[in-house]
Amino acid sequence: MHKIDAHQHFWQFDPVRDSWINDEMQAIRRDFLPADLLPELSSNGIHGCIVVQADQSESENNFLLQLASENNFIRGIVGWVDLQADGVEERLSYYSKFKKMKGFRHVLQGEPQRDLMLTKAFKRGISLLNKYSFTYDVLIFPDQLKFTAQLAAEFPDQTFIIDHIAKPDIKNKNIEEWQKDIQTVAQYPNVSCKISGMVTEADWHNWQEADFHPYLHTIFEAFGISRVLFGSDWPVCLVAASYSRMLDIVKHYVAKFSAQEQALFWGNNAIKIYRLDVK
Repeated sequence: MHKIDAHQHFWQFDPVRDSWINDEMQAIRRDFLPADLLPELSSNGIHGCIVVQADQSESENNFLLQLASENNFIRGIVGWVDLQADGVEERLSYYSKFKKMKGFRHVLQGEPQRDLMLTKAFKRGISLLNKYSFTYDVLIFPDQLKFTAQLAAEFPDQTFIIDHIAKPDIKNKNIEEWQKDIQTVAQYPNVSCKISGMVTEADWHNWQEADFHPYLHTIFEAFGISRVLFGSDWPVCLVAASYSRMLDIVKHYVAKFSAQEQALFWGNNAIKIYRLDVK
């Protein structure tokens, strides 16, 4: 079984650029680089990872491409481009030359305009991704799931991957509306979902494994075993759990699946969806 962590980040901490890392998140207010992650992957039997942008700039792409060229265990990159720019196709063409650049994302969860993804300019950018075999990672809060369903319907040939199960309010056990909207978006076969980022949506200091089970049930039932991927969201997860503790939540849950189904979840789905070279 080839195991892939389909969602993690690297950064050289900058208090201005990384202002989203507030005082409560002291544990991650420092640099996190491949040398910090590799021991975690190795000790947990993970063979490779996909690094995802943490800053909305093309300099971030350059930083991640450099790290990926130096570290073979980085199998893919989800970067950032300005999808709303007139010259977006030229940028996509440029990035298509880099084998490890697999897709892009925008921090939609932080946008004042909640349906930004449905604007003409944004959709024009989305419409060009498939031409270059790029995926699109959907980083949203639950209120934006309805818009995601509309976007998936409009672009049936585009591969979309929802990050962090769309960040439901696990801490307060709010599930009903999120569940309904997740089930709707999962009806579109071009949408997959990362089982990632859950511990940061729970009570950081007092969560129990059982807190996650209703959300995990919902995702696995809605998407099925072929459209779910494991992601750690390291190092962000460290505010609430160590890498291995976060991994255990998911490992215990998926133990009931067959070996073949577990292989899909732990790596084969990520390899297929992101077209990873794992030789």
